[in-house]
Amino acid sequence: MFLADVVDASAALAATRSRKAKIATLAELVNQAGPAELPAVVAFLTGQPTQGRIGTGWRTLAELGAAPAEESALTVAEVDAALGEVAGTSGSGSAKRRAETLHALFAAATEEEQRFLFRLLTGELRHGALEGVMIDAIAAAAEVPGEAVRRAFMISGQLPVTAVAAVTGGAEALAGFRLALGRPLRPMLASPAESLEEALAEHDSAIVEYKMDGARIQVHRQGDEVHVYTRTLREITKNVGELVELVRGLPCDSVVLDGETLALTDDGRPRPFQETMSRFGSTREEQVRELLLRPYFFDCLHLDGVDLLDAPLRERNAALHKVAGEHLIPGESVPADPAGLLEAALEAGHEGVMVKSLDSVYAAGRRGRAWLKVKPVHTLDLVVLAAEWGHGRRTGYLSNLHLGARDPDGGPPIMVGKTFKGLTDELLAWQTKTFPELEVRRDDWTVYLRPELVVEIELDGAQVSSRYPGGLALRFARVLRYRPDKDAADADTIDAVRATLKG
Repeated sequence: MFLADVVDASAALAATRSRKAKIATLAELVNQAGPAELPAVVAFLTGQPTQGRIGTGWRTLAELGAAPAEESALTVAEVDAALGEVAGTSGSGSAKRRAETLHALFAAATEEEQRFLFRLLTGELRHGALEGVMIDAIAAAAEVPGEAVRRAFMISGQLPVTAVAAVTGGAEALAGFRLALGRPLRPMLASPAESLEEALAEHDSAIVEYKMDGARIQVHRQGDEVHVYTRTLREITKNVGELVELVRGLPCDSVVLDGETLALTDDGRPRPFQETMSRFGSTREEQVRELLLRPYFFDCLHLDGVDLLDAPLRERNAALHKVAGEHLIPGESVPADPAGLLEAALEAGHEGVMVKSLDSVYAAGRRGRAWLKVKPVHTLDLVVLAAEWGHGRRTGYLSNLHLGARDPDGGPPIMVGKTFKGLTDELLAWQTKTFPELEVRRDDWTVYLRPELVVEIELDGAQVSSRYPGGLALRFARVLRYRPDKDAADADTIDAVRATLKG
């Protein structure tokens, strides 16, 4: 398959808002690709090379200076091989060799192909937000149920691998995916509920648990071997020794647990989220001593040789109680006083509660409403699109943020508002230092960024407005914190913003 075929498909995707049309375009391309090139085709059209980040920045690509080819001749396999060579180059003189490989690649590409490759390598090609559409396209191409593809993707964590299995082996191959100890699973996520009463009314039987302001973790243990992963499947085992030792001490031989971890103050209240996240990138002994992490587990996906992914939550919860002991997250099945549990969670410094159906199986992503989160303060996770230079005491700092919601059909983030409220001096300094590293262009007042950073925004709902492309504007938006544990594919959708519209 030629790169031009992928570029043409990308242009067709960008030209339509129809999810059905996007799925048809992708399914046709998946069917045309051979098994060897299919992983690269799927990876490219979900916004990243098969190698992931290859360590090439915007400035490096901008300075290549390669004149475009007049005719299209590059194949997908050739592009994938070149990017693999770049990713694997290291040692003395590696920067020069990487630049030479990239120059040769871009010189073999037409102008349109160069633009595609530039966006692909700088993270500007939808940044993986096409995953949901691609899953449906793979299902259509392979003529298998979408849920079978989603389940296999949850277990493998790799959409290209899942695509090859679906196309070459169908439903039987997808059903063959099994949880593997030491290979992280994509996490199950929650949808928001307007109130505790609404959440409870949606389920015949449910468990109500604290919703903590911590960092999501997934732990795997087999014998004495322990691995700890973040919600984005990044391994942090070497940075969280206290969690490793704790999991080694649990009464089991093998286990996979889902939970939260956070650092606590001396009186047992949660420390700020940023302090917990700082531990994931540090092994300094003094910081470890000052910020010991405490885990709170809320799901058990495997215990002593038995996989529990397809078991209902009531069974997984029973296994969790057997193994987690004092490290269970606070909660009750069908509590006599759910409002009292919510009040207790808030008084303890947490965000609210989770209401989970005891009949639900474990499924990645916001699929349905099996898990519902109830928070008195309304927040959205949005993508930072740009920042404006400040005025007055903020002169010289990048301040006013342009905010975007995720397009559920895989397009670029949709701008829904701006805010400079809630930015501390520390955050202003951090933004001013960090944002130029993500810069794609600028004018006299604004620095425009690759859509990678996710920020949590507190707001008083949304209102209809023609000022922004989404047809909405945020009301009284205020920055709460950045979310380094999330990427743009985890941001809230434009539909989630619409759900906050004031009457």
